Amino acid sequence: MTIDTNILIAYLGGDSEIVTTLSNWKALGRPLFLSAVVESEVLSFKAWTDQEKEATELFLEENFTPIPFDRALARVAAAIRRETKLKFPDAAIAATALYTLTPLVTRNVRDFKGIAGLRIFTL
Repeated sequence: MTIDTNILIAYLGGDSEIVTTLSNWKALGRPLFLSAVVESEVLSFKAWTDQEKEATELFLEENFTPIPFDRALARVAAAIRRETKLKFPDAAIAATALYTLTPLVTRNVRDFKGIAGLRIFTL
């Protein structure tokens, strides 16, 4: 499963449905992929204290498999952007899901629904 930013923010905010679902997937050994772009978006929250930021970084490291944004993903994201009106961050996140051959777990179905081959899982 590739996790979108809105899902991660909901988890960190204590959304019980998201917390339960991700915890169950983790317990079942399902890989939870996190685009470098999602990590960047989440860690850019200005209001965090240094302690909160460090705790979040540790949480991400312990619970998700990071997917770096490299040349291969850049090319997939570029193809998505040529075919859709997605902005770079969403195209990069969708490219990650396509690259890992996993569904994108998101609450933002509208932006992602027109991407060929992308499977979407909503929560």
